[in-house]
Amino acid sequence: MSAYIARRILLMIPTLLGILFISFVVVQFAPGGPVERVIAQLSGADTGGTSRISGGGDFAQRAPGQVGAGADAVNSKYRGAQGLDPEFIKKLEQQFGFDKPAPERFLMMVWNFARFDFGTSYFRTVSVIQLIREKLPVSISLGIWLTLITYLISIPLGIRKAVKDGARFDTWTSAVIVLGYAIPGFLFAILLIILFAGGSFFNWFPLRGLTSDGWSQFPWYWKILDYFWHLTLPLISMALGAFATMTFLTKNSFLDEIRKQYVMTARAKGCSERQVLYGHIFRNAMLIVIAGFPGAFISAFFSGSLLIETIFSLDGLGLLGFESVLNRDYPVVFGTLYIFSLMGLVVNLISDLTYMWIDPRIDFEAREV
Repeated sequence: MSAYIARRILLMIPTLLGILFISFVVVQFAPGGPVERVIAQLSGADTGGTSRISGGGDFAQRAPGQVGAGADAVNSKYRGAQGLDPEFIKKLEQQFGFDKPAPERFLMMVWNFARFDFGTSYFRTVSVIQLIREKLPVSISLGIWLTLITYLISIPLGIRKAVKDGARFDTWTSAVIVLGYAIPGFLFAILLIILFAGGSFFNWFPLRGLTSDGWSQFPWYWKILDYFWHLTLPLISMALGAFATMTFLTKNSFLDEIRKQYVMTARAKGCSERQVLYGHIFRNAMLIVIAGFPGAFISAFFSGSLLIETIFSLDGLGLLGFESVLNRDYPVVFGTLYIFSLMGLVVNLISDLTYMWIDPRIDFEAREV
């Protein structure tokens, strides 16, 4: 076991390096960059994400003193740099680290990331770790509750569908699940807003943030109610299509076990259907479902729908990642990529170990020999 865990941990190193290297190469060929963003901001042509970042005008505030009235920057390699002092452009390159060759920048980034030093955002003047810490409450809330709701509904429903396989209950629930899976979450979110959040009918739920203003002054029980009041519509929107995979996985897993010989033997011995289902089938059928819990949580945690966060004004990691890519805020882009990749690899290892813990007959180490 220890040798298997050690090999998996060692394999994480080249995997992370490969992810960072490929992403770094792609960024080098991507049009635009932080220097171009600042130039566009100074020239008034920036219509991208940088113009929407509060406090992102550090360079804009310093620009007037850097612009050479008669400077000729026609030969600058940056589009739109005409009228800007070439020395100012060089200072921008130094500020962002683009005065160094790409290989040196990549090696420096790897060295810093190995020490969990992710640097500071280009446009927000705060550290990447602090930014992620600020956005975590939203993403953790969506991830935890979406996973729990999915499991608490999908597992009993999947078991019931397996027991009633082919019956009317199985047919109509399958139709409802497939229909919910087919409806895009953001469209359903808009419908919920129209119906219940002050759109055209009722104004029962809030549309902004994770808590109300003055939340810290509320009594503890009112804090809990307010928290779930804000989460209700986003979770319903995200959960609509989340039931399908888990429900059908549970159903098919139980159907596979129901048809096995040991189930027929248990029935022949006089066991009731409930004893057969929960005393014999349940543990074997739930192996793949329970073992997949870490992966399901991390998937819900990471994927916490960008569109849902935007629609309900929830400032989470999804929105942070999108704005960082849009603004070419490379420290945030690569920092979040590294952290998420590392967490994903660790969760995959935990999932494999969970399989082995639930069913000792599974031995990944023996299979690799």
